[in-house]
Amino acid sequence: MINLQIEIFLLLAIGYILSKKRIITHEVKTKLTTLSLSLILPCAIIRSFELDITYKDFRTCFIVLVCSFAIQLLYTLVNQWMWNSEEPQKAINLKYGTLVSNAGFFGMPIAQAAYGELGLLFASFFLIPQRVVMWSAGLSLYTTKTSWQEKVKKVITHPCIIALAIGFSILLMRMKGIYLPSSIDQTIAAISACNTPICLFVIGAMLEQSETKDLFSKTMRKYCLLRLLILPAIVLVIMKSFQLPLLAIQICVIESAMPAATTSAMLALRYDQDPAFASKMVFVSTLFSLFTLPLWLYIL
Repeated sequence: MINLQIEIFLLLAIGYILSKKRIITHEVKTKLTTLSLSLILPCAIIRSFELDITYKDFRTCFIVLVCSFAIQLLYTLVNQWMWNSEEPQKAINLKYGTLVSNAGFFGMPIAQAAYGELGLLFASFFLIPQRVVMWSAGLSLYTTKTSWQEKVKKVITHPCIIALAIGFSILLMRMKGIYLPSSIDQTIAAISACNTPICLFVIGAMLEQSETKDLFSKTMRKYCLLRLLILPAIVLVIMKSFQLPLLAIQICVIESAMPAATTSAMLALRYDQDPAFASKMVFVSTLFSLFTLPLWLYIL
């Protein structure tokens, strides 16, 4: 976990330095964001569905899947009354950051390290509802200036939504023993491997170009308290009250305790919704998770 956090901060620092040296200019940053959302992220989504599971495993994972859908519903309900007093652009980022965490890049390796291969499998299923929400309800938060018909069209035709459909199809095919040709699979893997460094380079560049005086503002501290402590605590209490399997509880809580997703900054830049604030959300919540994640692992 510590190594992962160090890796994140090093990649952010590289992005910061590249922006300082004017290697990543505003134009380059915009182009990288478009490239990531249009190609790299869709490939990463498709790649994440390449799981080798049996129908028996699927039934075992079903409880985690249901719990994850319920957790996304909890986040949606929280968003109905949280952040409404904030500035509109900040509120968009805060609501997205409440809906979506960095449970993919950050959460899956931690689940594997703490709970083994079964933990990784459960974490993979936990992420399915989040991916659906992040590219439907989450994406719609940023397309605020369009009618609902146009918003639905933009969401449905977004490359990441299309990638979700392809990913589900690949998962079902693999359960029946049908695999992608090796050349296609390796191409998708190579492109998806660029996802994390490019996202964090862009966020680092955004941090360099934004003011740092309100980095630890009251709003930011409130968000981190909600995202890293309050929401996972609610998940823990509810799941324990239903006497669910221990490993399912552990995975759902630890994945709920992850910092803000890097996609929040990418989408904020793409749709011009205060990307500087979104990049600070990613940085500060990841920084605070240095202290909260070990606490949750100890409690669980």
